[in-house]
Formats: sequence, C-alpha cells, structure tokens
Amino acid sequence: MADWIEEGEKAPDFNLASDSGEKVKLSSLKGKPVVVYFYPRDDTPGCTKEACNFRDESKKLKAHGAVVLGLSPDDVASHQKFKAKYNLDFALLADKDHLVAEKYGAWREKNMYGKKSMGVQRSTFLIGPDGKVAKSWKKVKVDGHVDQVLAALAELG
Repeated sequence: MADWIEEGEKAPDFNLASDSGEKVKLSSLKGKPVVVYFYPRDDTPGCTKEACNFRDESKKLKAHGAVVLGLSPDDVASHQKFKAKYNLDFALLADKDHLVAEKYGAWREKNMYGKKSMGVQRSTFLIGPDGKVAKSWKKVKVDGHVDQVLAALAELG
C-alpha cells in the first residue's frame, strides 16, 4: 500500500480511458488547475452526491480555469451510464487496476463492519498549473467538500 502523495510533490502522471472513450493524460493539462478526485463506485449514494456537487458547482470551478476529473475502478461503460444518468459535465476516468489510486495513496485497506478489504478511499487532489499537488483532502466528507475545493482554487489565484 503506497503512502499518500503529499502537497508540494509532483503529481504522478496518468493516461486513462474516459467515459468518452478517449484517453486523458494528466501532463497534457499542465498550465491549468486540475481537481483529481477518487471515489469508490459509480451510482452509489455518497459517490452520486459528490459527483452531483461537482456538477452543480461547475460554473464556479470553470471560473477558476479548473478541470475536474473523477477516477474510480469502474469501467468506461459504467462511467458512461453514471454520467448520462446524472448529467455530469466532467470526465470520469476508468482506473480499473487501481494503479493511479495506488500512486496517489487513495487505494487503502478499509474496514467495513469488521471485514477488511482494499478499496478507494474517497480523496481529492488539487493539482496546480505547475503539475504539483497544491492541496489534498485524504478522507473526504462529501458535505461541503466542493466548497473546500473552491476555496483552495481561490488561494491558487
């Protein structure tokens, strides 16, 4: 299990299939702030609420020039259904082998009702225009989270 990537470190690059079927490469977005958020699963209550919160604040996020990328271990077909169902306006990336989640430290041991398993820890990383992690949230509580991201984007300038 990898350690969390820390603020100030260069964000690990990735090149993943998106819900559109095209690949999204993090390094190709250099020069813009990028919100990379890891979530456990498409169309589950917490993940849906989080995605809809990002959708509902997309005008404010775009006003900061931010690109939002949602990553989960779900496949492209699952992402397409999830995106269409909730009219999401940002890319969902398929991290099926959870290799990117591991690089960021978001693939963790979880304890659910005494049963231990590995899975995605809901977490968000704000990558600055310089490609470094400007801010990280390692155990995200969905309520109010997008406001925290917006505040960090405002600090970035």
